[in-house]
Amino acid sequence: QVQLVESGGGLVQAGGSLRLSCAASGRTVSSYAMGWFRQAPGKEREFVTAISWSGGSTYYRDSVKGRFTISRDNAKNTVYLQMNSLKPEDTAVYYCAAGRQGLGSYDYWGQGTQVTVSS
Repeated sequence: QVQLVESGGGLVQAGGSLRLSCAASGRTVSSYAMGWFRQAPGKEREFVTAISWSGGSTYYRDSVKGRFTISRDNAKNTVYLQMNSLKPEDTAVYYCAAGRQGLGSYDYWGQGTQVTVSS
């Protein structure tokens, strides 16, 4: 069983930056694909970005390309999301997810961390 704990959320002004972390425990996730999703109030949860087990492949939704960067440190069993040039529309609860079968299929989810961007 894998437990995922997100941290690093908070309140930031538009144009600011935040770095989210997702720490995994229970077992190593070095062979898992990892992803970040978000859910804004009244909206469906949506894909934000994902990274392959090796870190060699990354994927982003169009609206965050050039502003967000996903990375991972398998030695620390941790995945990061660097968010720059934040916009009010980035406001959401951000969730980390881990997938044993690779990108696109996630088996474990964290509880989420709130990101609020003020205008």
